[in-house]
Amino acid sequence: VQLQASGGGLVQAGGSLRLSCAVSGSSFSRFGAAWFRQGPSGHRDLVATMGNGGDTTYADSVKGRFTISRDNAKSTVYLQMNSLKPEDTAVYYCNMVLTGPGLEYWGQGTLVTVSS
Repeated sequence: VQLQASGGGLVQAGGSLRLSCAVSGSSFSRFGAAWFRQGPSGHRDLVATMGNGGDTTYADSVKGRFTISRDNAKSTVYLQMNSLKPEDTAVYYCNMVLTGPGLEYWGQGTLVTVSS
């Protein structure tokens, strides 16, 4: 399984970006999906999750602004980011987990820079 993240870039505060994570390999629909981000602090923080049943969770800092979604037919996970703030600046990583066998995969990261 390989994950290819894309969609990062430079945007002004208040703007929007949509990140994509294309997943190669089989059994995409069985995986839980998540987006993490790593900012200047160096910590990799959980941003949003989506289970294989469609249930979602969000970090408090992004609730109401970010939306995680998935297209099982395209084996792709998305993160729609609206009302971006400078503190959202980070490298964003997609993550896929299959809890039964304990499989976990990471994308390479895509940089989001929000200017004030």
